[in-house]
Amino acid sequence: MFELSHINGTGHRQHQSARRLILAGYRQVRAATERLCEGLCAEDFVVQSMPDASPIKWHLAHTSWFFDNFVIAAAKGGRRVGPPAYNYLFNSYYNGAGVMHQRDRRGLLSRPTVAQVFAYRAAIDRRLAEVVECMDEDNWRQLESVIILGVNHEQQHQELILTDVKHLFAQNPLRPAYRAGSRMRVRSAQTAPLRWIRLEPGVHWIGSRPGAGFCFDHELPPHREFIERIELASRLVTNSEFSAFIDDGGYDRPELWLDAGWQTARREGWRAPLYWERLDGRWWSFDLCGMRPVQDAEPVCHVSYFEADAYARWAGARLPSETQWEAAAARLPLAGNFVESSILHPQACAGSAGLSQMFGDVWEWTASAYAPYPGYRPGAGTLGEYNGKFMCNQYVLRGGSCATPRSHIRAAYRNFFAPDKRWQFSGIRLARDL
Repeated sequence: MFELSHINGTGHRQHQSARRLILAGYRQVRAATERLCEGLCAEDFVVQSMPDASPIKWHLAHTSWFFDNFVIAAAKGGRRVGPPAYNYLFNSYYNGAGVMHQRDRRGLLSRPTVAQVFAYRAAIDRRLAEVVECMDEDNWRQLESVIILGVNHEQQHQELILTDVKHLFAQNPLRPAYRAGSRMRVRSAQTAPLRWIRLEPGVHWIGSRPGAGFCFDHELPPHREFIERIELASRLVTNSEFSAFIDDGGYDRPELWLDAGWQTARREGWRAPLYWERLDGRWWSFDLCGMRPVQDAEPVCHVSYFEADAYARWAGARLPSETQWEAAAARLPLAGNFVESSILHPQACAGSAGLSQMFGDVWEWTASAYAPYPGYRPGAGTLGEYNGKFMCNQYVLRGGSCATPRSHIRAAYRNFFAPDKRWQFSGIRLARDL
C-alpha cells in the first residue's frame, strides 16, 4: 500500500509517477473490497441485521459515493457519476453534503439493485482514473490527499463488511458460513502463559509523527505524554480466562460493573460475549465458518467496553490507557493476524519474550474516552466531519483485528466505539499499576 509521505518530486514525470502509484493503490483496495463479497448471494447483500450494521450493498455504494462526491464532483464542477438520488441514499453522516437516508432503514433499500451498485462502482473506477490522469496540477494538489483518505476510508468499510455479515449470518437459524474451509480454522490447544511486561516511566511521543505516512486527523498533532511505571499483560485475555469470570458470577456481581454497564447488561440480558451459546453443557460460538465449540486458548472476542472493564476489575487489574498502549506498541514490529491471513478469527498466542498480539487478532479496549489531542483541529469543510464530531460518549480501541488490513494499521491508529458495542472484533489486554 502506498504512503502519502513517500510521494515526492516536483517535475512532471514525478507528478505522473505519483498519480500512477496512487491509482494503483486505489485499484488494489477496491479489488480487495469486492473479493470480500465473493460467495455471497444477492439476498445477503440487502439485509440489515441491526441499526448499527449496514447492508453489504450499502457499504459498496457508500465507499463509491465518497469518491463520486469528494473527488469526481470536486474536479468536475459538481457533476457526479451517480444519479442525484445516490447523494441522499449513500451519504452516511456528512451533513455538509446534504440530507441523508435514515441509517436504521438502509435495509429497506431494495433498489438500486446489487447489479446496479456494482455497475456504479465500475463507473466510479473508470471516471476517477480519467479525472486523475487529466487533472491539472492545482486540482491535483487539492485532491491527492482526499483520494488517499478515500482509500483508507474504504479499508475501514472492508472490516465493517466482515463484522456486519457475521452479525447478519448469526441471526439466521441455519448459521450459514461466510467462508468454509479448514484454512480458516487454525486451532491451538494451548496458549502462552500470561506474564507482566514492565513499561518504565518517562515522556513518550503520542500520535502520528511527520513523515510517517498517511494518518487520520484525530491522530494529530503529535504531543508528549508522561507515563508512570506500569505493567502490561504479555498477551490478550483468553476464552478460558473469561469463562472463569462467567463461572464466578461475573455477570451477576454489580460491584464489578460501572453503573451504565450494569444497567445495559441487565437490560440486554448479557450472560457471555456476543455469539456465545450454551449447548449440551458447554460454550459454543458463531464465527465466519459457522458454529463451533469455544476454543479455550483463543482470545476472547466480541466483548463491550463494559464487559472488558468488569473483567479487568474482577482480575485485579485494569484496562490500559490509550497513551500507555501506544507507548508500549510504538517500537514493536507491525506483525499479527490480519485480514490478509484469511483466518478471519483471533488466534491463540504462541508466546514471545515480550508483548504479543499487540497488532491484529482483536481490537483492544482502552480506558480512554475518545477525545481530541492537545491542539487538535478538525479539517476544513465537509470532510472535517470525518472524526471530530464523534468525540463524545465513545472509548478508544487500539491495535487492529483479524478483519483489519495490515496496510491500514499503525501504532498511532485510534479506533472508537460506544461502550456497549460488541459486534466488532474487540477484546481485552490487562494493565496494572506499580
